[in-house]
Amino acid sequence: MSNEKRLVRHLLLATLATFELQSALAGDVAAARTKVQTLCQVCHGFDGVAVLPGAANLSGQQREYLVTQLRAFRSGSRVEAQMSVVAKTLSDVDIENLAEWYAAIKVSVEMPKE
Repeated sequence: MSNEKRLVRHLLLATLATFELQSALAGDVAAARTKVQTLCQVCHGFDGVAVLPGAANLSGQQREYLVTQLRAFRSGSRVEAQMSVVAKTLSDVDIENLAEWYAAIKVSVEMPKE
């Protein structure tokens, strides 16, 4: 096998491995439903539109951002009374699933009229 063919083969294998890893890391939207219904919807809404003043809207938020923030609440590097308590109950899988759930909700944007 020529060096070019070997290189192409390795690149293809690396690409496939990357896609498989990304799929494995992505959260499970269906698994998140129960957590959303029992933990999140009280403040952030089932659809990610906050129902309490001061709670963040989560629908359409970037998955990576949600993962980072939930881990920060869980570790204590970010503190907010309710979220700090709730986040401590979440596993890594829960965090991935919840981030996938809220990121998967589609939102539309309407610019203000001038």
